[in-house]
Amino acid sequence: MVTVIGAGLAGCEAAYQIAKKGIKVKLYEMKPKKFTPAHTNKNLAEIVCSNSFKSNLITNACGLLKEELRNLDSLLIKIADKTKVPAGQALAVDREKFSEEVTKEIKNMKNIEIIEEEIGENIHLQDLIKEGITIIATGPLTSDKLSEEIIELTGEKGLAFFDAAAPIVEKDSINFDIAFFGNRYDQERGKEEEINNWKERIKEQEKSYINLPMNKEEYENFWKELVNAEIVELHKFEKREIFEGCMPIEVMAKRGIDTLRFGPLKPVGFTDLRTGRRPYAVVQLRQDNEGGTLYNIVGFQTNLKFGEQKRILKMIPGLENAEIIKYGVMHRNTYINSPKFLDNTYNFKENKQIYFAGQITGVEGYVESISSGMVARIKCCSKYKRKRKNNI
Repeated sequence: MVTVIGAGLAGCEAAYQIAKKGIKVKLYEMKPKKFTPAHTNKNLAEIVCSNSFKSNLITNACGLLKEELRNLDSLLIKIADKTKVPAGQALAVDREKFSEEVTKEIKNMKNIEIIEEEIGENIHLQDLIKEGITIIATGPLTSDKLSEEIIELTGEKGLAFFDAAAPIVEKDSINFDIAFFGNRYDQERGKEEEINNWKERIKEQEKSYINLPMNKEEYENFWKELVNAEIVELHKFEKREIFEGCMPIEVMAKRGIDTLRFGPLKPVGFTDLRTGRRPYAVVQLRQDNEGGTLYNIVGFQTNLKFGEQKRILKMIPGLENAEIIKYGVMHRNTYINSPKFLDNTYNFKENKQIYFAGQITGVEGYVESISSGMVARIKCCSKYKRKRKNNI
């Protein structure tokens, strides 16, 4: 029997792959008895931040990694492909359907027993390790009690940084007199022809993203209000440990008036077909569910107070009547010092019974977390079979 702690992306992938090899798995998950501040869904493999698994192109590392995982029969990549929503060259999913499908598959595996308990409450990490091979895949939102036991295990305080999730709005509340569909650069291919009959041409485009153009005055007014907006008060260590890959938009804006125009609001690759001109800035919204009724605002991770989020977002042309379904939030990410404590197979150097997987190891992104679960299960299964053979 193998123990997997945490039923997120890495934990579910590891548990499924181990069970598929005929090995019994105890999968510990504290939901739905207890939720982290960022989790709301009772299902397994809940996606908290963006719904994007990044590029599908095999010309970049993440796209190639996804293709390798497909070849290895990754459950989670298979479900991501099944629940995908339009996102241009990226793989983005309907997050609710994705979690539902993963939960159904895991619960249907005869070799997996799901135990809804928080480790560190009534069951302790050291006790599980004594029982056999253990994979710790509790992700960046590891509970305080388990974090304390991991600190005790490593003898060193875990590292932590804070990142943020972006708001989600209802599509029907977006003003399409201003907004237009399309992917970056699509509007600039055959531009003159498209401009002449943009209403007909725009219907033919893949409707992956909704784009909200801004002129110079609109952008600068938005920027001034954003940098002066009220944020949730942060502790000193939180201010130092913001993750660059999920930088809150208000923090990014404070780096300079043009920072956003060279970042998430860059207008490169867009021509507003109604005017024939490139906008001064563009806000993009990516489809968030299969039905296309919800869209998340790309790059708008934020720590603004909810009232301020509502006020600032309504300044964006096209979102003046936006219905915000989910506000942006900040949350803690916890990870261990992997180069110090783990070998290249995610095996704990000081106790070969223990593996780590997922974002607690410091990997960044959904696909990378899934792949770490796959690597951990390959080495874990090999070790399990050797131990079983020796015992026989």
